[in-house]
Amino acid sequence: MKVLMINGSPNEKGCTYTALSEVAGQLNQQGVETQIYHIGSGAIAGCINCGKCAKTGYCIFNEDGVNECIDLLSQADGLVVGSPVYYAAPTGQICAFLDRLFFLKSHKYAYKPAAAIVNCRRGGASAAYDRLNKYFTISSMPVVPSQYWNSTHGFTPEQIRKDGEGMQTMRTLGRNMAWMLKCFDLAKDQVPLPEKEERISTHFIMD
Repeated sequence: MKVLMINGSPNEKGCTYTALSEVAGQLNQQGVETQIYHIGSGAIAGCINCGKCAKTGYCIFNEDGVNECIDLLSQADGLVVGSPVYYAAPTGQICAFLDRLFFLKSHKYAYKPAAAIVNCRRGGASAAYDRLNKYFTISSMPVVPSQYWNSTHGFTPEQIRKDGEGMQTMRTLGRNMAWMLKCFDLAKDQVPLPEKEERISTHFIMD
C-alpha cells in the first residue's frame, strides 16, 4: 500500500513538510509506503474549464507537476494534502494545483482514503482545513479522522516540533489512515463498492 502526500508549501523542507513527515512516520511504521511530492515555488496555472481533460485524462498545461500527480494519485491507495495557512486559506498554488488535479478526474480517486493537514502561525487553520477537505468529499473519497482537526502551529520546523498536541494529532492521523487502508484492503474482495447512479446535475437557473 502507498500514500501520496502533496506538500503545498513553497518551502520544500519547512513547517508543512515537518507535519507531513510526522504522518508519514506512522504510516511507514504500519508498513505503508509514502511519497512526499513538493509542488514547488513556481507559478501554477489555474483551471480554465476547457474540458480537454475529460477526453485525455490529463490537463492541457504541462509546465508543472499536475499531470505527474494525476498518475501518482491514480496508482496510490490514499492521499494526504498539506498546506501552510496564508490569509485563513491554503496557498494559492495548492488550490490551483488541486483544482486541476481533481477537475473532471475525481472518478479516478474515488474510495481512496484522504486527509488534509494545515500549519499556521496562529489563526485561520479551520478555514484552510475546510477548504482542502472539499476536494475529497465531492470525489467519494473517505476522509480519515484524527483526535483533533489536523493543524499544527508554529513559524519554523523547530517550533512545530514543540507543538505537542499538533504532533500527536499528526501521529494519530497516520495510524488511523494505516488502519483504514488495511480495512479497505481486507474488504475489497468481500464487500462490493457502492452502486453508482447516473449523475444528475441541477442548474439553479432553468430555461
